Amino acid sequence: MIARMHRCAVALALALSCSGIVGAATEGAPELPVFSPEGANTCLACHNTPAVTGIFRSVHSAAADARSPFGQYQCESCHGPQGQHLPLHGDAIISFGPNAKTPVGIQNDMCLDCHAATKGDWLSSSHEAGDLGCADCHVLHAGRDSMLTVTEQPDRCYACHLQQRGQMFKPYVHPVRQGKMNCSACHDPHGSVAEFELTSNNLNETCYSCHAEKRGPFVFEHPPAAEDCSLCHEVHGSNHPAMLTKRPPLLCQQCHSQSGHPSVSYTSGGLPGGSPSPFVLAGSCMNCHGSVHGSNHPSGITLMR
Repeated sequence: MIARMHRCAVALALALSCSGIVGAATEGAPELPVFSPEGANTCLACHNTPAVTGIFRSVHSAAADARSPFGQYQCESCHGPQGQHLPLHGDAIISFGPNAKTPVGIQNDMCLDCHAATKGDWLSSSHEAGDLGCADCHVLHAGRDSMLTVTEQPDRCYACHLQQRGQMFKPYVHPVRQGKMNCSACHDPHGSVAEFELTSNNLNETCYSCHAEKRGPFVFEHPPAAEDCSLCHEVHGSNHPAMLTKRPPLLCQQCHSQSGHPSVSYTSGGLPGGSPSPFVLAGSCMNCHGSVHGSNHPSGITLMR
């Protein structure tokens, strides 16, 4: 507790210094503000609004839990020791959010002081590198944080990730709009050792967490499927069935030439007589090569069974 009090006081002093509120001392060193003897009661005398009191419906207000802010110094656990902040320092408190005067680094340090489990990954994350604050995404004074709700989290992410928002509204997508999964099902917003902040070591392992039947190993593998799912699939949404990057046979012909196969271009103009074959148009290559992710059949070398 004492160590945390000192950290809060130091953080406040840094915040005041950065914002230019602390001036040169006239006589001796300036006194750091002290903790309010009545805790939240002192704060609520002025800050008794729904935007503030919503915290009493959240886990942060669990006074019986020593890990909770209200199990320690109540409001001042996060906002710093501000017993006399109004008469002495005006608005000089540790505040949170994208429009706060407190530097983002100090805001995040206050959060990470309790949420230390995410600290290691966060310091190497792209969100931290982008100077993003915890309170830019998380609503701290709410009974339910929208980032922890499957149906509400994507809208918070879309506020910055506009390209992914557009892709999610294409005809063939993951069931995000239906509330069956959210962004954090695949991405760890607090940081990851994998590319794109994926929850698993790479893209394929992340996909296999749901699509286990595609994992293999297979006796006869389809190399692009084993290498990277995104070689054939758009991960956030596509205009083509199965979230493919292109419709077959155009997709397949990016890798497979006519060598060893009937030497016609599989388009309506290249087929004999100029009319499309129903076998090509329906499922295209998959009419014959159905096991496109791999096969364990003794005769499955061409992925036809």
